[in-house]
Amino acid sequence: MSFWTPVALSFELAVVTTAVLLVAGLPLACWLALGRGRLRALVRAVASLPLVLPPTVLGFYLLILLGPAGVLGRWLESATGTRLVFSFPGLVVGSAIYSLPFMVQPIENALAALPASLSEASWTLGKSRRETLRRVLLPNARGGVLTGALLCFAHTIGEFGVVLMIGGGIPGRTRVASVALFNEVEAMDYRAARLHALALLAAVLPVLLALELYRSRSSSEALPR
Repeated sequence: MSFWTPVALSFELAVVTTAVLLVAGLPLACWLALGRGRLRALVRAVASLPLVLPPTVLGFYLLILLGPAGVLGRWLESATGTRLVFSFPGLVVGSAIYSLPFMVQPIENALAALPASLSEASWTLGKSRRETLRRVLLPNARGGVLTGALLCFAHTIGEFGVVLMIGGGIPGRTRVASVALFNEVEAMDYRAARLHALALLAAVLPVLLALELYRSRSSSEALPR
């Protein structure tokens, strides 16, 4: 198996997971930031669980739920013939759940920090709440959206525990770079392990550097002149 196959699979997983969470996490972040009701506290706590739970714990529960003997896994296989465990779509599901707070929290915080006068001015001009969100609030919270997308991408690149539990490290299918690194260390193949570690570092560091540069520029532009 080529050295680059796990690296390419990690990039593919990170791109797909980020796209999925932009679609699914953006509405959730908007509701958490702008919605009402006591249910928000429970949903926010559940969405934040990946920040404190060990990834192997989350991966174990996903394995039980999505496996052939699990309620969801059994139903999905009988209805569509799809088995999520030990497959790339299963990696996407696990990574999306594990990276959810890295997408949702920056967007929620950016929306919550916007002054209420923005929404009130838009409503005064006859705009609906949906149109206000789409044309006023989200453009002003674009920094939070960018931060969430970059953090989600970087976090997924280096994910190990969840993808190992739900994917099993099948070469060419679910063996991402972090799992390949683990396998190489187990086999005492430190040369290959160093290369995969370097590839992960080279993939993540520029993303985080770009994020910090963007934050610094945004902060300097926000200062009064």
